Amino acid sequence: MDNYYSRLGIQQGASTQDVKKAFREKAKQLHPDIAGEWASAEMRRIISAYEVLSDPERRSEYDRIYGRFMGKYVFDYRTFLREQPEDPESQAKLIFFELLHREDEEALKVWEAQGGVEFPLEKYLDREDWMDCAFILAEELEKRQRYYECFVLLVMLVREERRRPYFRHFMPDVETFLKELVRLRLRTAVDNETYLDCMGALLDLRFPPKDEARWLRSMAETLVRMGDLNSAQGVFKEALKRDPGLSNAVQLRRKLNV
Repeated sequence: MDNYYSRLGIQQGASTQDVKKAFREKAKQLHPDIAGEWASAEMRRIISAYEVLSDPERRSEYDRIYGRFMGKYVFDYRTFLREQPEDPESQAKLIFFELLHREDEEALKVWEAQGGVEFPLEKYLDREDWMDCAFILAEELEKRQRYYECFVLLVMLVREERRRPYFRHFMPDVETFLKELVRLRLRTAVDNETYLDCMGALLDLRFPPKDEARWLRSMAETLVRMGDLNSAQGVFKEALKRDPGLSNAVQLRRKLNV
C-alpha cells in the first residue's frame, strides 16, 4: 500500500496546511522543466497523495485502512474537527459526524454553540448531507421536547424538498412528522405571536385544503384568545372556504357570528 505521507515527505500527524505546503514544494521539484519527462508519473502519484490527505474524510478512511495493515498512526477525524471551533464548516461537518455516530448530545452542543436554528448548515454541507443532518436534528429535538426548533427545521426541509426533490418516497414521513408535531405539541410550546407565525409558515407550503383549514381554525382560535375578533373572523372564513364541513368549529361559529 502506497504511503502517501512518505510520498509528500511529511509526518502522519501533519496538519492540512502542512499537506498543502508539502504538495506545492514537491510539485515545483517535479515540474518537467526541472525534472524532465520522467517526472510525470511521479507527479500523478503526488497528486493522488495530495487529493486524499487534503480531504479530512478521505484521509480518515485512508489512515484507518493503512493503520490496520501497518499498525501506525490513525488520523482522528472527530478530533480534527473539534480542534477548529472557529471554523463554521468544520463545525457543521462535526455536527453531522456526531449524529451519524449516535453522539446526539455532542451534536446538539455543537449546534447550539453555533447558533442553533440560526446556524446555516446548508451553507457548509452538501445539499443531501444538510437535509439528512437537519432531519436527524429535528428527531433529536422532538425527543427533548424542543418543539419550536424541531418545527423550524422541518418547515425548512419541506420547503427545500418542494423546490428540488431529494427525500422523494420518504417525504410523506417527513410531512406526517411535521403535521403531528403541529397537531399535538406546538401550540403549548410557544406564545401566541410565535404560533401565528408558525401557522403562516405552514400555509406558505401549500398543503391540501383540509390541512390548511384546520390550521386556519387554530389561528382563529388563537386570535380570539388575543382579543382580535375581527382578524379571527377573517381567518375563520378562510378556513371554511377550504373546508365548508370543518369539524370542531361550532363554538367558533357562534363566537364570531359566521
